[in-house]
Amino acid sequence: MNPSTAQARVLVDELVRNTVSHVVLSPGSRNAPLSFALHEAASQGRLTLHVRIDERSAAFLALGIAARTGRPVAVVCTSGTAAANFHPAVLEADRAGVPLIVLTADRPPELRASGANQVIDQRGLYGGAVRYFDELAVAERKPGQNAYWRSQVCRAWNAAYGEWRCGPVHLNIPFREPLVPDATDTDDWPESLDGRPRGARWTELPDFGALPSFVVPSARHGLVIACDSGVRAAGEWAELHGWPVIAETGGLGLGGTTAISAGVWLLGLEEFLAEHKPEQVLCIGRPTVFRQVQRVLSDPDIEVLLVRPDSDWPAPAHNVRQVGQWFDEPAKPADPDWLLRWRRADAAATAAVRQTLAAQPWPSGLSVAYELVELLPEDSLLVVGSSNPTRDVALVGGSRPDVLVHRNRGVAGIDGTISTALGAALAHSGPSYAFVGDLTFLHDINGLLTGPSELRPDLTIVVLNDDGGGIFSLLEQGEDQYRDSFERVFGTPHGSELSALCAGYGVPHTLVESRAALREALRPAPGLRVVEVRVDRSRHRDLHASLRAAVAGAVAAR
Repeated sequence: MNPSTAQARVLVDELVRNTVSHVVLSPGSRNAPLSFALHEAASQGRLTLHVRIDERSAAFLALGIAARTGRPVAVVCTSGTAAANFHPAVLEADRAGVPLIVLTADRPPELRASGANQVIDQRGLYGGAVRYFDELAVAERKPGQNAYWRSQVCRAWNAAYGEWRCGPVHLNIPFREPLVPDATDTDDWPESLDGRPRGARWTELPDFGALPSFVVPSARHGLVIACDSGVRAAGEWAELHGWPVIAETGGLGLGGTTAISAGVWLLGLEEFLAEHKPEQVLCIGRPTVFRQVQRVLSDPDIEVLLVRPDSDWPAPAHNVRQVGQWFDEPAKPADPDWLLRWRRADAAATAAVRQTLAAQPWPSGLSVAYELVELLPEDSLLVVGSSNPTRDVALVGGSRPDVLVHRNRGVAGIDGTISTALGAALAHSGPSYAFVGDLTFLHDINGLLTGPSELRPDLTIVVLNDDGGGIFSLLEQGEDQYRDSFERVFGTPHGSELSALCAGYGVPHTLVESRAALREALRPAPGLRVVEVRVDRSRHRDLHASLRAAVAGAVAAR
C-alpha cells in the first residue's frame, strides 16, 4: 500500500468515527486518494457521499447539510483555485457558527518550490475564518503515522464542534504520487492502521454545549429578540415567563401566546417604542436584517443580555451586559399588562398589513411572501434568501411555529443559496422550499447541476423575479436624486429567461401569473422544481411606505 492511499483511508475512517456521516466531494487529481477512500466508505454504507463538480456549490451544499443537522460535515477538493472556491462558504460558516471540516489536497513542498501546475499557497488560506488550521506532514512509509493522522482528525473535529464556538476548520493535506491504490494493494504497512476498538474515536472529546453558561434576566419589562436557530427556544422561554418575543423571521418558527408577529413593524414606530421601551432585551443569536432592531440594541437605556453559542457577539453600542450559551429563570416576574399592550399593538399592526396588501395589485414581493408562508405544508423547511425575501417573510409572515427556517445570515451574502437549500433539504425529513430573488438564483444557478447518480431532494425553489436588485430601491440609493445612476449600477437588470436556464439543467420550471396558479404550484411534489413569480420592482418603495403609514395609524388608534 502506498503512503497516500494509507493516509487517505485512515483519515476517512477517523472522520466516520468522529460522527461525520455526510461528505461532499469535488473531483480532481491531487485529491484522488481521498476520493477513492470516500467512495469505498460510501459503498460500505459508512457515510453518505455527495459529488459536485463546482467547488463553491459543493461547499455551500455541505454548509446546508451541517446547518440542518447541527453536525460537522466534511467537504473535499483538489489543489489550486478549487480550494479558493470554498472560501465564501467558509466565511459564512464562520459567522453563522456552522461546523465544517474542510479538507484540501495539495502538492508536496518540493512541487510547490518547482512552480508545478495548480499550485497556490494553501497554508492558512482562509485566515481567521477557521477555528483551527493544520497542514499534515506528507505521508511516509514508517511507523507512527496512524496515531498522528487520527489525532489530527480529532483535533479538527473538536475545534469545529466540540468547543463552545462551532465553525469551520481546515486541514491541508499534501499528497505525493502515486495518488491511486497500488495494483496489488496489499496490507503491508509497517504498523497497524486500525483505529480504537469498537469504532471509538482516537481521542474522546466532549460534545458542543456540554457545560453551558447562562444569562439571568432581571426586568419586569423585557423583550426577547430571536434569530434563526434560536427562534423556537426563544418562543418557549418567553411563553413560560411572559415576555413578548420578536423574531427576525416574523412569525415563522415562532409560537406561543407571547409571540409578536408584527414586531419588526412595531420596533420601527418611534412613538410606540417611546411608550414601550423595554428595560432589558434578551437577544438570541445575531440580528442582521432590520435597522430598527439594531437601534434597540444600541439604546444606552436598555440592558442587552446576549445568548450566542456559536460565534462572536453583536454589540452595536458595545453595551452588552451578559453573554451566555443559554438563558435561565428570570430574577423577577414579568408585568402582565406589559405583554397585553404589546399583543394589542401586534394585532392592530397585523390587521393593517393584511388589509393594505389585499388592496394592492398582485403580485408584489410582500404578497407572494404572505401567500407562501400561508400555504407551506406542516413541518416544512423554508430556506430564505438574503435581500428582499428575508425581509418580506418577516414583514408579512403569519404565525407558523411548525415551519423550520434557515437563512445564510453569517455574512448575509447571496453566494451559494441554492446549494445551501439543496443541502438543507437533503437533511430534512419533510417538505422543503426556498424563497429567493432572481439575482440570488442566478448567482448560484450551478447549484442545480446534480449528476444522475446523486441524491436530489424534494425541494421547491420560489424565485421572486424583479429583473435586478430590487433591494436597492428600498435603500438610500433608491431615492429620487439618484435616479440617473440607479438602473445601471444598482438596479442591474439582466433580462434572463429563467425557464430556458432551468431546462438546460433538466429542472422543471413553472411561471405563475395568478394567486390560484401559485397555490397550485406550491402543492407538495417529489423532486427538484422552480416556481417563478415576476414582479415590478418600481412599486417596492411606494408599497413599503403605504404599509408603514397603515401600521402607524392602526397602532396609534388601537
